[in-house]
Amino acid sequence: MSMSAEHAALEADPGHGGADEVRVSGRWVNVLRQMLATRRVIVGLACIVLLTAMAWIGPLFNPWEFGERDYSAFLQPPSPDHLWGTDDTGRDIFVNTMVGLQKSIVIGILVAVLSTFIAAVVGAFAGYFLGVTDRVLMWITDLALVLPSFLILAILYPALRDKGWVVFVILLAAFMWMVTSKMVRGMTISLKEREYVLAAHYMGVPAWRIIFRHIIPNMSSLLVVDATINVSAAIITETSLSYFGFGVQPPDVSLGSLIAAGSRSATTHPWLFVFCTGLLVVLVLAVNLIGDGLRDALDPQSKHRS
Repeated sequence: MSMSAEHAALEADPGHGGADEVRVSGRWVNVLRQMLATRRVIVGLACIVLLTAMAWIGPLFNPWEFGERDYSAFLQPPSPDHLWGTDDTGRDIFVNTMVGLQKSIVIGILVAVLSTFIAAVVGAFAGYFLGVTDRVLMWITDLALVLPSFLILAILYPALRDKGWVVFVILLAAFMWMVTSKMVRGMTISLKEREYVLAAHYMGVPAWRIIFRHIIPNMSSLLVVDATINVSAAIITETSLSYFGFGVQPPDVSLGSLIAAGSRSATTHPWLFVFCTGLLVVLVLAVNLIGDGLRDALDPQSKHRS
């Protein structure tokens, strides 16, 4: 398409990417078909659906409520009354674990979406404007990369734990966007020279609109893969911090806090530790299977390298 034709198309439908957006839409249809034809993706999706159904539907069919105690069954092994046993205070392990699984899934998704959004915005603005904006944003990015994130989270969160687990999500996302932002910056420098971006610029379209309507949507492949990978990374990080007491705080529970509580009795009362740990392994593995399938669908060359 010539520059004049592109200009006319943009005038007819401002803010719309024209043929490029049609190609992007068609590409995602092909990616979805290829993913659904991959066995490991089907396994991963089936595990995610099963875990999600267990987490939100399972407690509805259990006679015990979250936090409810059975004072006649302390540290009881799995039985008809308590399918996964009870802890030392008489709470039902199945209900506790399902609530913890809910929290870990929600935290993983929120952190992944937020960190990927930050990476896209920072990288796109740095790559599009360059100059002082680029230097300042990349200096912040480099500083965040060298800071010991685990230590900072461990120091900051105890002072903010009264604000709730949403603050924990924000803190986690604040240390998971830097590497992706550098990749987004490089892609933006290339994309900003495309004809449709130049046409929008010469038409007087504001820079922020060009970034959000033309630049970032054309990096959707990278951003979707990054978000998928960040889900499992966020779940593992949350588990690690909760294990050391810096994550989700009582009365809330997550898989990390349940693993921390059950690890002390892993050899004497294994049901306190085995179920929550097994669900964590299956959850992370399922997300990674989906991420690998998505990467292969978006980058056919990766199949030959793996």
